[in-house]
Amino acid sequence: MATSSSAKLSKAVKQRYMELPQGDTVQTMYIWIDGTGEELRCKTKTLNAEPRTIEDVPEWNFGGSGTYQSESTNCDMYLIPKAMFRDPFRKDPNKLILCEVLTRDCEPAETNLRHTCKKIMDMVENLHPWFGIEQEYTLFGIDGHPFGWPSNGFPGPQGPYCCGVGADKAYGRDIAEAHYRACLYAGVKICGSNSEVMPAQWEFQVGPCEGISIGDHLWMARFILHRVCEDFGVVASLDPKPVPGNWNTAGCHTNFSTKEMREEGGLRHIEEAIEKLSRRQSYHNRAYDPKGGLDNARRLTGFSAPDINKFSAGVANRSASIRIPRSVAKDQRGYFEDRRPSANCDPYAVTEALIRTCLLNEEGEEPVEYRERVPLFK
Repeated sequence: MATSSSAKLSKAVKQRYMELPQGDTVQTMYIWIDGTGEELRCKTKTLNAEPRTIEDVPEWNFGGSGTYQSESTNCDMYLIPKAMFRDPFRKDPNKLILCEVLTRDCEPAETNLRHTCKKIMDMVENLHPWFGIEQEYTLFGIDGHPFGWPSNGFPGPQGPYCCGVGADKAYGRDIAEAHYRACLYAGVKICGSNSEVMPAQWEFQVGPCEGISIGDHLWMARFILHRVCEDFGVVASLDPKPVPGNWNTAGCHTNFSTKEMREEGGLRHIEEAIEKLSRRQSYHNRAYDPKGGLDNARRLTGFSAPDINKFSAGVANRSASIRIPRSVAKDQRGYFEDRRPSANCDPYAVTEALIRTCLLNEEGEEPVEYRERVPLFK
């Protein structure tokens, strides 16, 4: 398995420079989703003082022709700061800034799905929607070979790897541990991590987060994951079917609840939401991966995942489209888990779709356009 040339550079030499004082200046790394809808880009700007709130961070711009976001003849795009985190790589007082992207006409870029999601979340803010997302990923060398797998063959069959312990079961724990700690430092609401069913596959969980913040925190957790892997010289893939054959797929299971669902008797509201979801399968399939369902078609085959063509729900059923945890069924309140989103989904698209169907009672194949920008529920 090949690692990157950059990872072989001396980190001790770099550290000599990173320890130099920076005075009152602050390095702010602006981060945004590029034209693929899956990859992240970043660049750094110096500020003369540490920003205390996101409003203290100025707007910026970049050339979209190099990020699949514009033509080269008129390529300026705008970066609009939306969420701020501590920088675990440069450390305090430096910052990571998650941005929305606007076109030269100050319209949301094609892959800026946060813009509409925020409007939808604002419409239901008084229902206090909470989300928790389970992000699966797979580690590869830069040559495309799964991390730790034999160079000419395969590891033993799945079974001993999920939550496994030992050098022959946990492939790449150093990366998962470094990522976890870096997220905690940054202020990302990471709440757990474990190795997964396939060797070299891992999962981390983010949440609970209310409204738009779940997308902000998951995208920042993804950025930190890719940066950690960059230091180790390996690649973290969010491909929903990373290895062909009888190997595990990779999802982004999304847990969802409202205040009513979390209160006594909330199971009734959970079941009502599931019934609405059952009538809108095609719409959610398109929203749950960045290729309109094509990526999930490789994953949702009924093998270790739901069937893309059939909607199902059940208590403690991890092969169903929607799982009601056993503890929720026992307590008659809590949340449900949508197991359909792909590992490379845009969390803004997924959570927006859940709100539209479950809370705004939308039906049909297309999302409804709203002019109203104030909360619909009081």
